[in-house]
Amino acid sequence: MTIRVLLADDQALLRSAFKVLVDSEPDMEVVGEASDGAQAVRLAKERRADVVLMDIRMPGTDGLAATRMISADPDLDQVRVVILTTFEVDDYVVQALRAGASGFLGKGSEPEELLNAIRVAVRGEALLSPAATKGLIARFLAQSAPETAGGHDPARLDALTVREREVLVQVAGGHSNDEIAERLGVSPLTVKTHVNRAMSKLGARDRAQLVVIAYESGLVRPRAE
Repeated sequence: MTIRVLLADDQALLRSAFKVLVDSEPDMEVVGEASDGAQAVRLAKERRADVVLMDIRMPGTDGLAATRMISADPDLDQVRVVILTTFEVDDYVVQALRAGASGFLGKGSEPEELLNAIRVAVRGEALLSPAATKGLIARFLAQSAPETAGGHDPARLDALTVREREVLVQVAGGHSNDEIAERLGVSPLTVKTHVNRAMSKLGARDRAQLVVIAYESGLVRPRAE
């Protein structure tokens, strides 16, 4: 399968560099370029993009608003958004994850990290920048003001089975299906089934949103540094 990538950044030079990199891969192709969020949303639908590399700060409709629009559109439910940011420690990153982004990556990341991010996002997995720690999202959420919280009621988790809660805790810890399977003594396929059921019950698009829900509901709490 060829991964269809849409580039959304107001800097043409950066888009050109990303395009050369992405198009050099045999399993990827750039299907469109957008200079603002509104154009990104429109092209994501028109060009049937699989992944949008989205800058946060753009004129007009910014990347955060565009991510929300993509996540809210049923016709774009298979589109994954990877936020590209100059500042990894940024409240916008958390807002973007809440809005439905699959993860984020610093613009200064190595080329292989960017390409890997695209592949990870397509698989529906949560993506943290390799430069970030696994507890980064947790710390962001802990620092967020109460009025900006996502409002996830702990009772929302009542729909999950005991095993699904156990798996959710592991997902929030940044562990892969294989790692979770080894920790819980089950097969990776079983873990994948539990993850998919948890996403369905909680209305999460992907693993990144599961991580956010796990912390905002209080199931998992940030570790003291």
